[in-house]
Amino acid sequence: MKPRHLEAILAVPLLLLSVACSTESGRGDVELPHGLPEPAREFRAAWVATVANIDWPTKPGLPVATQQQEARAILDRLVGLGMNAVVFQVRPQADALYQSELEPWSYYLTGVQGRAPEPFYDPLQYWIDEAHARGLQLHAWFNPYRAHHPAGKGPHAANSVVQSKPELCVTLGDDGYQWMDPSLPAVRAHSTAVVLDVVRRYDVDGVHFDDYFYPYPSYHDGADFPDQASYDAYTQAGGEMSRSDWRRAAVDTFLTELYAQIKAERPSCEFGISPFGIWRPGHPEGIQGLDQHEVLFADARRWWNEGIVDYMTPQLYWPIAQIPQSFPVLLGWWADENLEGRHLWPGTSIGRAKGDAGVTEILNQVQVVRGMLRGDPGLCLFSMKVLMPTDSALAAALAEGPWAAPALIPASPWLDATPPKPPSATRVDGAPGSRLFELDEAPQDRFLVVVQEQRRGRWSTTAILPRSQRAYAASGEAERVAFRAVDASRNLSLPAFVDLR
Repeated sequence: MKPRHLEAILAVPLLLLSVACSTESGRGDVELPHGLPEPAREFRAAWVATVANIDWPTKPGLPVATQQQEARAILDRLVGLGMNAVVFQVRPQADALYQSELEPWSYYLTGVQGRAPEPFYDPLQYWIDEAHARGLQLHAWFNPYRAHHPAGKGPHAANSVVQSKPELCVTLGDDGYQWMDPSLPAVRAHSTAVVLDVVRRYDVDGVHFDDYFYPYPSYHDGADFPDQASYDAYTQAGGEMSRSDWRRAAVDTFLTELYAQIKAERPSCEFGISPFGIWRPGHPEGIQGLDQHEVLFADARRWWNEGIVDYMTPQLYWPIAQIPQSFPVLLGWWADENLEGRHLWPGTSIGRAKGDAGVTEILNQVQVVRGMLRGDPGLCLFSMKVLMPTDSALAAALAEGPWAAPALIPASPWLDATPPKPPSATRVDGAPGSRLFELDEAPQDRFLVVVQEQRRGRWSTTAILPRSQRAYAASGEAERVAFRAVDASRNLSLPAFVDLR
């Protein structure tokens, strides 16, 4: 946006701080002039599921214009609720919600697996562009092993792994689920190639895995996962691990190698996992529920302890007062296991929050997270469709309550602790008393600009602007304005002050 009367622009001197940039990463390490506080930090995200058209698009085969309108509506709703990230499912079942040479177009997009949108567009690129234009981060959500979900109708495309590499897949139960065998090196190589292809070609802010490693028992009628041939081959070659250890080792190897390869490609791209919320029953004492260690063969504590993720989003889908699976008790356990100091941003199921009691439960969970994870809070909501109705009581309660003021996502200093350069702002004196400013053109490393105003001696964060927005109008009460740049790892620059008194 270009302000008018550029011929009347007068540069306002900006006070740049003289503290060492190398120590300032936006985490409150340095005392800033004029009593400027650090802006609030909180991860506020929602999952957007494409499998079975849970969230988007609302059904397969919608016109492109309708798909795009639905996408914009979701992103606008996120912004309106004060949220700052979206976790968008790009690979629901060894398929693609983007242009790929490795896997077919998703049935959930066009209604026919392998059929491209017409007229053509790339949904993932569209979501990235629209999210970033609104100042939202976008994390690309992949299901690592699912090959087919029964909600996907019609024939498989020729380049589906089910058709092109059937030796990598097994069939589960009678419902039509198909799964890639995690123990096979070729499966690991294929899923790794799919993820790295997206990391290389798209400006995604993160890569996200859900809780589906080996499938839940309900996927295959409680039977054991059908990998006897793979395990026999392993033991015949001299392998000595038990079957459960062997399965976990395959998943561990995949995740460890993938994390390293993502960082080699693009260090700022974060990797997050959303495991089942209970590691093992009895951890901590009194907790009951499914044993993901022995049923999903997912050793989430190991990944967490070793820091092969940048954030963990355990699915704590239970109420605070549900003693066998208490939300804060489980959150405390995960916090205690965070040996490498990564982000802990739990997931919660807002679809289960019914009526006034449900709304109160979610609001209380927000406060529990803030109290227990001071300085690095966050929550991810499943799923976005619950928040879309205009009369959603939960949406209103979040937007008017804990999320009324904007917040930055907490920084990731283990990836990058170098702050960007401060922005510069030029005052546009096109009219008497004008308080309109134009920001400089954003350099490549700038993702956002935080604007803070001092009014009657008190500071507040008034706006978080996407990098493309260059105009800002200060309020009539503002005495000072501080502008700070934010990079992809959410490091804050030193402030640039404008005195309006």
